[in-house]
Amino acid sequence: MERDEIIEIGIDSEERLYLVPKSKEFPFIYREAKEVFWHPERKCLYSPKPKEWSYARWYSQIVNTAKEQSCILSISKNVKWVAIPESLKFEILGL
Repeated sequence: MERDEIIEIGIDSEERLYLVPKSKEFPFIYREAKEVFWHPERKCLYSPKPKEWSYARWYSQIVNTAKEQSCILSISKNVKWVAIPESLKFEILGL
C-alpha cells in the first residue's frame, strides 16, 4: 500500500471539504461510488457540500476512500488549513 501526506485541508467557496495530497493523484476515485471526487486542476480530493454528514465525517470518508485506492493518507506536520474553524481542526486531528 502506498502512503502520502495531506499538505492542505480546506473548505472551498462551494462549502466542500477538500484535501490536497503531496504527490498522489486519484483520477478514478469516483469509481468507488463514495461521493468522493478528484479535481484534476486543483489536484485535490473533495466531498459534496455537507447535508446530513459533518465535515469530520466527510474527512474520514475521503481518507477511507483513498485507502480503498491503495493509498494511506496522513496529515503532514506542516499542513495548511484553509477556512477550517479551530473546532473542526481539532476534531479532524483527533480522528
